[in-house]
Amino acid sequence: MISFLKKLFCRSAASTNGGTTLYIGNLSYSITKTQLETAFENFGNITNSRIIRDRQTGRSKGFGFISFSRPSDANKALSMDGTELRGRQVRVSVANERQDQA
Repeated sequence: MISFLKKLFCRSAASTNGGTTLYIGNLSYSITKTQLETAFENFGNITNSRIIRDRQTGRSKGFGFISFSRPSDANKALSMDGTELRGRQVRVSVANERQDQA
């Protein structure tokens, strides 16, 4: 079970998807996954979204990821960078590939 969770959370965010995963930073700590998806659904088909949470408290860390089915949709969603979402100015960029940890 731990191996499965490690693979799930330590895999690269943007690999094998053609750069369709976006990093969303400076999120409100109270934002839900549904609210995040609603803010970005006008740009295209969302295939996955995650809000990263603290393991011990379960509280949002203030950032997350959204994956789109097409790179062109992700590129359109980059226009959200600097816009206000639930009272905070969000940062949107293409997710960097995360190196697998041993």
